[in-house]
Amino acid sequence: RGRINGRNEWVDQQILYRAPDTVYNSCNAHYGSRFIFDRQNHLFFSLGEKQQIADAQDLTKPTGKIHRINDDGTVPKDNPFAGNAAGAANAVASIWSVGHRNPQGFAWDPVTGQLWASEHGPTGGDEVNIIEPKKNYGWGVITMGVQNGITKRSEPGMEQPIRYWTPSVAPSGIAFYTGTQYPGWKNDLFVSCLVGQQLKRLEIANGKVTHEEQVFNQFGRVHDVVQGPDGLLYVTLQLPGQVLSQSTPGMIARLVPVRP
Repeated sequence: RGRINGRNEWVDQQILYRAPDTVYNSCNAHYGSRFIFDRQNHLFFSLGEKQQIADAQDLTKPTGKIHRINDDGTVPKDNPFAGNAAGAANAVASIWSVGHRNPQGFAWDPVTGQLWASEHGPTGGDEVNIIEPKKNYGWGVITMGVQNGITKRSEPGMEQPIRYWTPSVAPSGIAFYTGTQYPGWKNDLFVSCLVGQQLKRLEIANGKVTHEEQVFNQFGRVHDVVQGPDGLLYVTLQLPGQVLSQSTPGMIARLVPVRP
């Protein structure tokens, strides 16, 4: 963490978390690396399994997990694997949930207060889940996609996704809409998708997806979606034919409602 001073300079940098050297590898995929705060200033962050599938089920390794820390980097005493908690022996104390492949989006449900996450599957099997402490979301053992060595779609003690997509849509950032600019979309979940250049809208009731539609699908790979202070939705787009290594690979777009 750090501060941005009055001259727009990044200062007072501190490292809140660093993975141990033993889990580093040369794989250039499945980082996770999304974060979100709750109202108690706990920081949740995701770490992908870096294509080491078995690590997602190994509590002694931080990869393939969602973590929860205080905003100073310390571990909350009520984390499910902290201190003397059941099953905490040798476990990474910051772990909140296990069995993740590559979580790419976080959002708080404005109705229930639950944490939702989007996650890339293998070939298909992309997911959105409600994240709860100590729950196991199955990666490494079960999947709704296609992965060599994994044949099960369910297993006792492992969570089923709230919604999954096969073939793949590659879900990235997600956001619940809480504004008034689009009255018909109040409390809906928006999912940005890399595959198909899509922005999806999901209607949610009682922890289930009751309706889904595609808002658009023709402007480029959609990496993230957020609600601005003006109550409008903003998306980041990777323009067709552009790659991220280019100096201007994309743009930010604003969704302006059409008034009747």
